Amino acid sequence: MHWDRLFENLEGQLAAEWESERAALDAESERLRISRLELRSRLRILCAAAAPATVDLPGHRLRLRLQSLGADWVAATMTDGEASSSRAVRIIPLHAILGVSTDHGLLLSSLDENEPLMPSLRERMTLGFLLRDFARRRVPVRIIGIDGADLHGTVDRAGADHLDLALHDPGTARLAGAVQSFRLIPFAAVASVQTAGGQMP
Repeated sequence: MHWDRLFENLEGQLAAEWESERAALDAESERLRISRLELRSRLRILCAAAAPATVDLPGHRLRLRLQSLGADWVAATMTDGEASSSRAVRIIPLHAILGVSTDHGLLLSSLDENEPLMPSLRERMTLGFLLRDFARRRVPVRIIGIDGADLHGTVDRAGADHLDLALHDPGTARLAGAVQSFRLIPFAAVASVQTAGGQMP
């Protein structure tokens, strides 16, 4: 009887040690998996949930509802402020994002692995592709620079890493008489591009 209890105690201790070791390995495996996650992967899940979020940009803090993810940008609709009534859409280059605040549950759910085998066409569209489309359709835009510049106009051309903006007053068409000046803007200097009327990419 004494020996039986001794062996039962030893078996219990061994099982507890194995369980503890397995839990430590699982925790380390999870830490390694999370260390490989990219911002895009987490934003993909937040966009799929149409997550309300506060996005910090250089000099700006925007309350938005995340909607779409591209190759190097995220699109969101305004949830408050002057633009909410016009259903304005903001295109935010990923390089301009300083932080994203959202519900803790949504933040945790964005840790789930959800990498598609084949990214959608939208997820392969670059900022340059979107801006070339805006230029082709003559969509009026408001560009906020990372330096705080607030520019209104129409994209005339978009190159590999920059755009040409014809500056004119908001709400006016891009006519020769309305254009006040032209500005060449590197994509790296863009914090957000706003379109009116729900022009979601």
